[in-house]
Amino acid sequence: MTMPGNPTWTMTTLSSPDPPALARFYAQLLGWEIETEEPGWVTLRNPDGGIRLGVHIEDVWSSPVWPSEPGKQIMMAHLEIRVDDLAAGCAHAKACGATLAAVQPQDDVRVHLDPDGHPFCLSVES
Repeated sequence: MTMPGNPTWTMTTLSSPDPPALARFYAQLLGWEIETEEPGWVTLRNPDGGIRLGVHIEDVWSSPVWPSEPGKQIMMAHLEIRVDDLAAGCAHAKACGATLAAVQPQDDVRVHLDPDGHPFCLSVES
């Protein structure tokens, strides 16, 4: 189906108080390369093509809380990342600087927090 203007999703962007540091975390986690780096803006190129990841500066930063709590900053989005081996993927995420979230609502998914507190899920898809 063709939509007016032919929209194409090209990038997902995360806010961060330190875009270069968060971009380096995701570059290490995903094995992607930094494509552009400017003050307050960094992009990572997906080596397989498709959607890229951007990180932009947020001067007024409050880390999201997961799971949500009344009166605290909620997450606005989270990333879903497929791995071949959940235990190995979790160990790699930890080595990159992620922390395992205290609450794990599913047996086959592991919720982690990146260095800025954004949640992301690791899972093995069949």
